[in-house]
Order: sequence, then C-alpha cells, then structure tokens
Amino acid sequence: MCSTPEHLWSPVRWAENGAIRLAFDALTEGTEGEPLLLATGLGVNRLWIPDGLCRMLAAQGFAVARYDQRDSGDSTHLPPTPARSPISALFAKRETAYTAEDMADDAVAVMNALGWRSAHLLGVSLGGAVAQRVALRHPGRVRTLISMAAVPGDTSGLRTMRHIRMRTLAKFARLRFPDTPDGAVAAGIAVSRLLASPHRTFDERAAREAAERNADRGMHDQQAQSRQIGAQWHGPPISAITRPTLILHGADDPLIKPSAGKAIAARIRDSRLVLLPRVGHEFPACAWDRVVTEIRGLATANASREPLPSEGD
Repeated sequence: MCSTPEHLWSPVRWAENGAIRLAFDALTEGTEGEPLLLATGLGVNRLWIPDGLCRMLAAQGFAVARYDQRDSGDSTHLPPTPARSPISALFAKRETAYTAEDMADDAVAVMNALGWRSAHLLGVSLGGAVAQRVALRHPGRVRTLISMAAVPGDTSGLRTMRHIRMRTLAKFARLRFPDTPDGAVAAGIAVSRLLASPHRTFDERAAREAAERNADRGMHDQQAQSRQIGAQWHGPPISAITRPTLILHGADDPLIKPSAGKAIAARIRDSRLVLLPRVGHEFPACAWDRVVTEIRGLATANASREPLPSEGD
C-alpha cells in the first residue's frame, strides 16, 4: 500500500480503562502483519515516534499501532496534584493520582480496542517501564517485549535516581515556555537538543520542522509529567518476566544512563541488550535500521513462543 502522509495513520480511535479514555491510531501500511504496539515516553504524545521508523517496521511484517498514555496527547488528563515537577515526584512517598498498574492496564485496554489478543510491545523511555510492567501483569498479552531507553520497571522513588542523570533532569525541569502553539514548538526544539547524542551535530532545522508538525504541549506540562512519574509499581520484580525480551539503549543517552539498560538485562532471564552507538535519548534515523533488524530478529526467533491464553489474561 502506498500512503500519502495525511493518510499514513488511521483516524484516531479511543480505548477505555474505567474513566480514562486513551487515544490511539494504527498505521495504514502492513495491517495484516504481526501486531506491534508502541508506548511513548514521559509526557509526550504518540506522534513523537518517527513515521519513517514505523513504516520500516511495517515493511518487516508488523501491523503498527500507537497510543497516548494517560496524561499525554489526546488521552485523558487528570486533575492537578501536589507534586509540581518531575523531580519532586521522584521524592513522593505515594502516588497521588494513579498507579503504575493502571498505566499497564491502559496498554491492554488499547489492545482490546484493536481486537488484538496479544502483541509485540515496544516501549520507549517511560513507555519502556510501562511495557515491562505489562509483561509482568499481563504476560498472556505480550508476544515479545522491547524496552528502549528505560529504567527497570520495578524501580521507583529515590532508587530511580541511580539510573538518571540528574543534571539533565534538572535542565529539563527548568524549561519554561508559554502554553501556546509557539511555546510548544520552542519546547520541542529545546527538549530535542537536550536529549540528543553529543556525538552527532544537532540538526536544529529538522528539530524545528518536527516540532512544527507536532506542537505537543505535553513537552512542558510538568504537572502531567509529575503524575506519570509518581505512578508507583506494587507488583513483582522484573526478574519474573518470562516473555522474550530485547533491551535497547542509546550509548550516549544524556538522561537515562546506559547502566539502566544493563541492569534490566541482568535481571530478565535470556534477555538481550543492544547499546546503540551515537544515540541519545531519542530515535535518530541513523539507528532505525539496527532497531528494526533487532526487533524483527526477536520476533522471528520467538515465533513459536506466542503466549497461551492461560498465561495471564
């Protein structure tokens, strides 16, 4: 199928998890392929995963869908909470809006709305932690798990700090932009610069064009980000994950240390860690071939290990 950019994705649809409405759409290419659900990072909407990467995944036999996590994009945003910044949320002793289990259940609600009994699950940054928790809480729904640029999904509070470059997080927390379309574009450029690999020249023109196509106000909605960070996990450790697992991490990640990826790989049996050279906390085009090859290889190697209905729900 040849799709023009405006018809590359299906019209937005909605899934429901209790009172939460979750926006999602599906790539119009590769719709007969193996289901692959994309979970995005802290505060950002589903459009931040590059279309080019999604099309490459479709060309490798995947039916790609993506969704906005609660408190991001077009999905339900919760009322304000006492934690006013992502840093203060790390120090919170209890969640004030929802749990990490709720966010894991959101992914399953989207799969239900898509009619998918199971799917490959790719989570990026916060989405990577969410994906790990889905594999723990709903193993029967996960064909393979791909966690990218994430911390261990059972880590919360102060324990998370060992994996985060606090200087970068502090810079992130200090960003201030007006709540306008122009402010969203400026925030997008600033965040892209902050999270890029220092070993590649930053392409400000490309970053501006991307931000103008996707003026995502979630980039500077610190209230929403603090609620997402404050969602704590009460389930089993990630060492209990049984689904085939791939861990991807940028070797130059300026926000989440590569040691976080190494920690995940060390604790999930038979998982594989791939460090991506010249990649920061981002999805640069130079890494797409490697990312797609690794995801396709994981799926192919484990084609006979599709979860049974008896595994979880």
